[in-house]
Amino acid sequence: MSQLEIKDLHIAIGEKEIVKGFNLTIRQGEVHAIMGPNGTGKSTLAKAIAGHPDYTITSGDVLIDGRSILALEPDERARAGIFLAFQYPSEIPGVSIANFLRGAVQARLAEGDELDATAYYKRLYSKMDLLKIDRKFTSRSVNDGFSGGEKKRCEILQMAMLEPLFSLMDETDSGLDIDALRIVADGVNAMRGPKLGILLITHYQRLLDYIVPDQVHVMWDGRIVKSGDKSLALELESKGYDWVKTELVHA
Repeated sequence: MSQLEIKDLHIAIGEKEIVKGFNLTIRQGEVHAIMGPNGTGKSTLAKAIAGHPDYTITSGDVLIDGRSILALEPDERARAGIFLAFQYPSEIPGVSIANFLRGAVQARLAEGDELDATAYYKRLYSKMDLLKIDRKFTSRSVNDGFSGGEKKRCEILQMAMLEPLFSLMDETDSGLDIDALRIVADGVNAMRGPKLGILLITHYQRLLDYIVPDQVHVMWDGRIVKSGDKSLALELESKGYDWVKTELVHA
């Protein structure tokens, strides 16, 4: 069983430190939710782990099975097992989902190996059936003119095809109405299992009604300050985040 270790991680944007000593271990098969107010570093954490160039890791480490991934380029981190589902996925007009995914899967193969087209489409349609996605979906350009829910379903289909060890889901519920939220949550739950670890970043407890996490963590001022089970998310929903700040002040 693989594990992702985030050890005393500090992340800056320019001269400003955003993440200030973040520690967390995620094992395959586990779902961890991170909650917290705006500006506390949740999205910064996910993007930096994936290798986004706008974020500088100033100290600490990120390891998969004891091996640091920080010297790897973003595509190498992806091949090592990291997947980032964006809060606001980009549109790619003129590139069909089928061709986009085919290129992504091909990039995972060893140099000189060629993807078998028949096997690829068989696997693609199998994943789409699992996620209850109409097969016509793959003929559309990536995220071009998509609704919020369609964009997030496209992200989940990418995750299903790439089969990462760990998926970082950055505010997957952002901009979704309740029906779209259920559809997206069903897709994530269909992918849950012993081979996938999930870091689920969200502001709101409502997503966790559908994707029930193993652990919930509260992030405040760039680090985890409180952890618990699903009941912690319910407490945050009813009380907000001010009580966490009060506890920190009086600790």
